[in-house]
Order: sequence, then structure tokens, then C-alpha cells
Amino acid sequence: MRTSLFSLRILWIGRVRTSGAAMSVPDTWRRWREGRERELRGPESWFGVVGLFWLEPGRNTVGSDPAATVVLPAGSARLGELEWADGTVTWHPAGGEPQVLDTDIAGRPTAVDHENLSFFIVDRDGRLAARVRDRDWAAKRPFAGIACYDYDPAWRFEAAWEPLDPPLSLEVPNVSGELKQVAVTHRAVFTVAGTEVTLVPTIVGDGQVFFPFRDRTSGRATYGAGRFLYASVPVDGRILLDFKFAFTPPCAFTPFATCPLPPPENWLPFELPAGEKYGGKTG
Repeated sequence: MRTSLFSLRILWIGRVRTSGAAMSVPDTWRRWREGRERELRGPESWFGVVGLFWLEPGRNTVGSDPAATVVLPAGSARLGELEWADGTVTWHPAGGEPQVLDTDIAGRPTAVDHENLSFFIVDRDGRLAARVRDRDWAAKRPFAGIACYDYDPAWRFEAAWEPLDPPLSLEVPNVSGELKQVAVTHRAVFTVAGTEVTLVPTIVGDGQVFFPFRDRTSGRATYGAGRFLYASVPVDGRILLDFKFAFTPPCAFTPFATCPLPPPENWLPFELPAGEKYGGKTG
């Protein structure tokens, strides 16, 4: 199972149904907090990601040999080779049968396991990388939890979903310094303390709308690079933004994430004391 940015959507907003009964928003929020803690404590946590290695077309060696393309922190000096050819990645284990690997582009990548380590292929706009995970990370530095603002229903807004004509063309950077061109066709407009506020999504699809944002708590009480928020698809020109479910991005937990950064359009000029606080701690 893959831990990804999109797996953090669990039980995240509004009213949901469980065992045929509707849960109130506070119960939904509590369940979301519990699920988030379980994910961050688990073997597939972002805390356990220990490497990200960009592949080149052709053969890429994998092993603990420092000269390998994908350097594992332990194990065999030469575990095998990853072959990237004709849009496909094939794993050639030393002395074993080749295996075609699915990347994370469709949601769930194929993981290759080796003792406590595993790696899988991520696709970032046609660039491929092997992401390495230590599933025993918690034995070395147990997770001490992640702080969160108290539940406050005031930070839940029904925003107008306004079309942009012409669409806005954004260059969205990520933590690696790369830029991705994004066409934005709508924006969310709502009011905070009598002031109109706008947010633009950087991803719309798969039944979700994604907003990376910063506010005046960023770098103080919350992660400096900003936080992430998902919303359900708009209905009748309205979109529900519930900032109690704003969460810390993966790049707060590992240097081997490729998180997008909030565009300047999503830098909010006020403190937003809702959702998760800074990062999380390991011992």
C-alpha cells in the first residue's frame, strides 16, 4: 500500500456515513485526526522515506554500493537493476525474474521489498525516481505525535466558485525548485472578518479540489512552506472549505518528498489557527 499525498483525504470534511449512520462534524474531525496519527506512525509513514533517486533512461543499478544509481542504506551491494525503456520500468533482480513495475501515476505503485527496505517508482511529469522507504523507521525514532489546533467550527466556509476568464496560468514551484505550469479556471471566494479572500486550486480532479496555502502562522505555529487543504467538488457554484482539516505536507517529515509550494495567490494575509500545527516529532 502506498502512502501518498492523496491518501491523506480520509474522513476529511463535512458529514460522512459509517455503518449506515451519519457522523457529526466533530466526530468526523476526531476520526480524521486518529487516522492521520495512525498513518504517520505506520511502516509506510513519510518519516520512513530515506531516499529519492532520479532515474535515467536505460539501466539503473540498485544496491548499497555508493556508486549505484539508487543507493540503499543497507543490504546487498548490488540488488539488481531498474530498466527504464519505452515508457516502462522493469525490475531486474540479481538472479531473479524481471518484473514490470507500476509507477504512482495511476495511484498505487508496485513496491519492491528487501528486508526492512522497500522502493517504488514515482512519476513527476515524465521524470521518474525511485523512492526508498525504511519500514522499521519507528524502532529508531518513534513518532511523538503531531499537534493540532482545537476544533473550531468558525473556520468552515461556503465559498463561491467563480470562473476565471481567461484562465489563470500559474507556475507552481515544488520543494525541489522545479516549476509546473498549471491552468486555473476557477477560484474560491469567501469572507473572513469582513474581508474578501480568494484561493486558487492547483489540482482539480478525481473528485477533489486541492489548495496549497500559506498564512501568518506559517513558519511560526505551522510548517513554514505552508499547508494543504482538500475540498469536495463544487456544487451549484459553491465549494466548502473546512480549514480544520488543513494538514502538514510530506516535505515537513522527509527531505525526499516533492511537495508543491503555495503560489503567491494563496498566501493569506492573516493567521489561520485551524488544522495541523508544525510538522511532527520523532525521538
